[in-house]
Amino acid sequence: MGLKYKRVLLKISGEALAGDKGFGLDQEFLGEICSSIKKATDMGVEIAIVVGGGNFWRGRHGKGMDRTTSDHMGMLATVINALALADALEAKGVPTRVQTAIDMRRIAEPYIRGRAIRHLEKKRVVIFACGTGNPYFTTDTAAALRAAEIDADAILLAKNVDAVYDSDPKVNRNAVKIDKITYLEMLNRQLGVMDSTASTLCMDNNIPVIVFGIKDPDNILRVLTGENIGTYIAREV
Repeated sequence: MGLKYKRVLLKISGEALAGDKGFGLDQEFLGEICSSIKKATDMGVEIAIVVGGGNFWRGRHGKGMDRTTSDHMGMLATVINALALADALEAKGVPTRVQTAIDMRRIAEPYIRGRAIRHLEKKRVVIFACGTGNPYFTTDTAAALRAAEIDADAILLAKNVDAVYDSDPKVNRNAVKIDKITYLEMLNRQLGVMDSTASTLCMDNNIPVIVFGIKDPDNILRVLTGENIGTYIAREV
């Protein structure tokens, strides 16, 4: 089975880790995701992961809450998810390192680009937590930034929705699935797949993004082997 991508940045939303529960962690589903990641590493793929925190904290909860405070709380939520992912991967025999954009040396390494790349070269999965470490930036932007820094071949954007649609499929039953789209068209149509900062960063650094559904975790393997699922986003398609 041939590989299309050798080194990837896998972006997993916090909501995906909640499974059907909608909040917190679904341990069984977490195990399924980690089993698919293990299969990918066994195939020789170098995998870095950026994880969101929406299953614990999303946006500004509470009237009048300061945006910076809220974003810092969201960063801490990503650490919970990163540690849970690392624990589940290690339990399956996958060597893993967690790196955080905010120093918390008692529980994780600080983010250092050279060290992260060295871990990947040694076939360790590296999980990046705390987003970029700055408020006002999403974990999508963190995924784009880290992908550029580690020279990833592509970003795998794992979502609860199986692709990009021309409108919200949860609202519009007649929403049309989009197989391929350029960053410019996606931005012009305001499709809301990634925030504009993340999209522009990917476009400027020529990093393709594949959006696919994570409800079947083996979709990760299908994307890595070049199967046409989900939506392919690039500077030119």
